[in-house]
Amino acid sequence: MAFDRLVFRRIFLPLPPISTERHMTNRYETVFILTPVLSDDQTKETVKKFKDLIKAGSGKVRHEENWGMRKLAYPIQKKSTGFYHLIEFESEPELVAKLETEYRRDERVIRFLTIVMDKHHVAFSERRRSKATAKKDSVEPSNA
Repeated sequence: MAFDRLVFRRIFLPLPPISTERHMTNRYETVFILTPVLSDDQTKETVKKFKDLIKAGSGKVRHEENWGMRKLAYPIQKKSTGFYHLIEFESEPELVAKLETEYRRDERVIRFLTIVMDKHHVAFSERRRSKATAKKDSVEPSNA
């Protein structure tokens, strides 16, 4: 009797609709180099622009690091230094294309690279961050 009900349900009752939309979020890491002629305020404004773009595209900024002014391995646009900035974020793949389009349009960005983080990369970056915070805590003098 239970078998008859199962057969009846499979044959005569409609199946639930199959969703073709996929809401898959990946974790990404993007590093971009800003031109060295920018002031500190302009650099912060540019970074804020890209973070806001990620948030507006329903992404979540997980971590960010300002690596500061660094020497480039080779000259880019006749510049030998640049401001490096790293942002880790979680979003859908479509947002990465929009973000990279904005990087290309912004003349303050001289290079960028965005990669998908796999589980090993995520674990490594979290370990690296925890070591850095532990090191920072042990170096700070206590006010005793």
